[in-house]
Amino acid sequence: MKPMTASSGQYNDIEARNLETVRAGFDAWVNGTGSPLEAIADDVTWEITGNSVAARVYTSKEDFMSNVIRAFNARMTVPLKPTIREIYADGDTVIVFFDGEATARDGVPYRNTYSWFLTFSGDRIVKGTAFFDSIAFDDLWQRVSAQA
Repeated sequence: MKPMTASSGQYNDIEARNLETVRAGFDAWVNGTGSPLEAIADDVTWEITGNSVAARVYTSKEDFMSNVIRAFNARMTVPLKPTIREIYADGDTVIVFFDGEATARDGVPYRNTYSWFLTFSGDRIVKGTAFFDSIAFDDLWQRVSAQA
């Protein structure tokens, strides 16, 4: 893996472009103006690994957004804010290791650590694989309903 700065000259053009797409998406997420998920393709394959209630392969952007992202956000009063620990590009893949913190509708803070492996084709994310603490996630999912 190469260091995280695209300006260091250690990335080729494709890696630098993909890294910048992900970095810009995370910056927008922090600022509340967007997210890196805007770059996912409509026919993305997104896998949540492990044994959480959300663990499975999602076969489209809509499948993933409706069953995970919108359902997750509906459980929050303060949206998840990411803090990137590390970000790498290698070929057509960007790996982001980050912490997320939010406040659930029941007032309890939600904290988790994530690793996303994002594979690009052109300027779109066509495959995502997510790793996170399933105990923290499942606690939120079972404790707080997505229904207002």
